[in-house]
Amino acid sequence: MEGGDPAGRLVRPFTLTGGRTRPSRADFTLITTVTAVDPQPETGARPQPEHTRILRMCAEPVAVAEVAARLDLPVSVVVILLCDLLEAGRITARPPHPVTRTTPDLDLLQKVRDGLGRL
Repeated sequence: MEGGDPAGRLVRPFTLTGGRTRPSRADFTLITTVTAVDPQPETGARPQPEHTRILRMCAEPVAVAEVAARLDLPVSVVVILLCDLLEAGRITARPPHPVTRTTPDLDLLQKVRDGLGRL
């Protein structure tokens, strides 16, 4: 069968999203952790094969970037598919913990510098 893209896929990424190019929500970054809901809701439309693959992958928490890498799909496509799953109540999304700036521990920095000096 011909018509695949250079990566060997028979279905082009925009087809997987129904032609959508933007996510419906802004819940996802590369390091957002997604987890499949257990048990899965019984209501709603039957998920397409890519959604099912994502759900299997997300039995344990996994980062959005890792999902995209495992599926060999652009992150933008994966985020749209994740939005579908989140809106259907099939996954949860945890944003990364915010990093707070604190005063650096000068004693610790000195020890690191001294240790590097011995190398």
